[in-house]
Amino acid sequence: MSEFNNVTVIKKANVYFDGNVTSRTLVFADGSSKTLGFMLPGEYTFNTADPELMEITDGLLEVLLPGSEQWQRVVGGESFDVPANASFTVKIITPTDYCCSFIK
Repeated sequence: MSEFNNVTVIKKANVYFDGNVTSRTLVFADGSSKTLGFMLPGEYTFNTADPELMEITDGLLEVLLPGSEQWQRVVGGESFDVPANASFTVKIITPTDYCCSFIK
């Protein structure tokens, strides 16, 4: 899906890691939410409350998912799932555009 219709956009940005990771929150009519964001090269660890689907729109990264000892390479057009109540680490190789869906 290349666009979202009938959404509310939260104006204030989510800013992490000294501005190297930013996103905006979209809220849909059914109450579900997603963030659209951008990550600059670096290594970042995130914590989750809900399960997440991370769709990489453009860019190149490696991800270390919970329970794994191997980094997984992810490029634009690919995605990965993160379980609830977990942490995961990404190594951003090139500037990366993403969409994160929070699964309830």
